Amino acid sequence: MATAAISLRIKERQLDLINQAAEISGKSRSSFMLDASCENAINILLDQRLFRVDEEKFQQFQDVLDAPVEDNPALRAVLSHKAPWE
Repeated sequence: MATAAISLRIKERQLDLINQAAEISGKSRSSFMLDASCENAINILLDQRLFRVDEEKFQQFQDVLDAPVEDNPALRAVLSHKAPWE
């Protein structure tokens, strides 16, 4: 399998963030960045897919989307704090 080098410019705070995450993950910076990039690429490509469902399944899906949001104090607490990388 052929390999290619990728070079990019990055802000110091972004590099620090990536280095910290790579270290916690037990990966090299390159492995961490490649894994994260590939995972994001897969998600973007999957978002472009068309999913076909019958009318009953679609109605079930719509019902879930239309249902009132339940209060979630734990989620509210997490979302009220600023992310450490901001």
